[in-house]
Amino acid sequence: MKDKFQLSSMGELTFFLGLQVQQKKDGIFISHDKYVADIWKKFNYTDVKSALTPVDLENPLVKDGDANDVDVHLYRSMIGSLMYLTASRPDIMFAVCACVRFQVTPKTSHLLAVKRIFRYLKGKPILGL
Repeated sequence: MKDKFQLSSMGELTFFLGLQVQQKKDGIFISHDKYVADIWKKFNYTDVKSALTPVDLENPLVKDGDANDVDVHLYRSMIGSLMYLTASRPDIMFAVCACVRFQVTPKTSHLLAVKRIFRYLKGKPILGL
């Protein structure tokens, strides 16, 4: 194929569309470590305490009509960043999908749930598939 098409080998794949790829003897490890660090910087979460779980079991997410509204654009931006991350982090899939349901009129409790996911990522930054 090299003679027919002008191809060149650039070595092993290590980074593709925000995914870090590590090729090992026993398989391939895919993660978003750099992307996680980038979204921490974007939303100013570099110096927060970590959380053990992505969901607060004592305070489930519900439609809270009486609570204060939050910035819709910030909320959607945070959710969008987390949705892309679920490609390699199935541990946050349930929590992110629960928060996605409240994108139209997010309240303070919903933003706190999203912030908890970011805090969980702080404690577990190097996970993947």
